[in-house]
Amino acid sequence: MPFARQGAEPVYLSQTKSLLRRHPNATVIWAHVGLGRVVRPVQSAASTGTAERPGNHVEIVNAMLEDPTLSHVYFDISWDEVAKYIVATPESLQRTAAVLNRYPDRFLFGSDEVAPHDREQYLKVYRMYEPLWELLTDEAREQVTKGNFERLFDAARTKVRAWEATNVPRSR
Repeated sequence: MPFARQGAEPVYLSQTKSLLRRHPNATVIWAHVGLGRVVRPVQSAASTGTAERPGNHVEIVNAMLEDPTLSHVYFDISWDEVAKYIVATPESLQRTAAVLNRYPDRFLFGSDEVAPHDREQYLKVYRMYEPLWELLTDEAREQVTKGNFERLFDAARTKVRAWEATNVPRSR
């Protein structure tokens, strides 16, 4: 059953957190802020007629950010489906901006655009996030859009090269 009842813990969340805790030395970037291929159907807010993600999603992510045993887990906010949920309402924008401003070192943005035909298609999701970028501090915006990627991937390159030097036999 892919969808938990409203307010219930999402299916496989406990198992996923357990797996992540077993690998504290691995840098993990959780794509789409944990929203995957099966995304809970959009719900309509009666008063506004706008779409919102499940109300407890921000709380789930926030709890993971506060958990010191998950400090090696980062969240990617790419994907137009995630952007739709985040920019859906002023409240969803404010809640998301508050979390990103509080934990600017734990979020990354990427295009997640498959085989874009031109620059505009490539920048589509970035532009969807313009209302969010405006609510972030300068530091948070810089870290989320560029800095965290550079920091994490530069460190990964160094770790991979060190592992190769130790574990990959050199050819003669």
